[in-house]
Amino acid sequence: MKFIDEATIEVIAGDGGNGVASFRREKFIPKGGPDGGDGGCGGSIYAVANNNINTLIDFRYARIHRAKNGKNGKGSDRYGASAEDIFLKMPVGTIIKDIDTGYVIADLKTKGQVELLVAGGSGGLGNLHFKSSINRTPRQFTLGAKGESRRINLELRLFADVGLLGMPNSGKSTLISKISNARPKIADYPFTTLHPNLGVVRTSVNRSFVVADIPGIISGASKGVGLGHVFLRHLKRTGILLHIVDISEYDTLSIDKAVKDINIITDELAQYDYELLLKPRWLVLNKIDIAQNFEKSKDIICRKLNWNNPIFMISALEKSGLTELVQELQIYIDKHNSELEIKNSM
Repeated sequence: MKFIDEATIEVIAGDGGNGVASFRREKFIPKGGPDGGDGGCGGSIYAVANNNINTLIDFRYARIHRAKNGKNGKGSDRYGASAEDIFLKMPVGTIIKDIDTGYVIADLKTKGQVELLVAGGSGGLGNLHFKSSINRTPRQFTLGAKGESRRINLELRLFADVGLLGMPNSGKSTLISKISNARPKIADYPFTTLHPNLGVVRTSVNRSFVVADIPGIISGASKGVGLGHVFLRHLKRTGILLHIVDISEYDTLSIDKAVKDINIITDELAQYDYELLLKPRWLVLNKIDIAQNFEKSKDIICRKLNWNNPIFMISALEKSGLTELVQELQIYIDKHNSELEIKNSM
């Protein structure tokens, strides 16, 4: 299935049915009286968060969603039928915005969450409602109200505990394939990853976390260069970032290039959204199986960057160092989730 994380649609609720002016004309009831029924309500449109959907592709092609109108009222106190509501299934993590006002209508964060997008119009009143002691034969009735309509933007932001970022060909796809159940495309050319990949990393029977891999980031990504800028939004919901660096092409004499590449991505994060820069970020030096003097390279990188966060040496291809990395991530995530639970309970 093609991965689509943004779509624009129009939602149109149904109009309410009209009330009716009617009078009883039945045999043996000489005086009769008003008996006009109310109109039915128009259908409303709701968004429902569904955990089994991970793309907005259905809304890329079905752009207009219209609910039916309510039925008109009838005589003999018969009310018009209300139209059925429409429930649009969307992935968990979808942000819904009104295009004209920029107002955030809803943020679908939990499975089964239901949010009203547009309300159907209420039904009109029949003349039965206007009967009084001084108005025995009312001919008044009201029309049904118009249903709401709006153009909305859908933006999907994936939920993940860990986000992978790095230059193209740094080994992100290989890493996620070795530690999780994800099976992304892997090749020896840049931008092999064309859309985000999600994988579940299981560290024990009852413990696991979700990791997200996005396309490689290059200089100018925050301004639209390359592919990474399109998917940087998916890193906003992650709890921690793993910055993957390929050190196989550098030796201790050219390590300045590696430091420069790290700084490029750091700058891109800051320019795109400063909150991303404030997220915890661990440095992962990859491909040590073919790197030269990698321990010395690690010391040089830490010194030049003044890096105080954790740093790991791994070979994703050979699975070297992955056990320690995964266990440390699980410990961090468990602690982070516990702190959030305590904070939310206060």
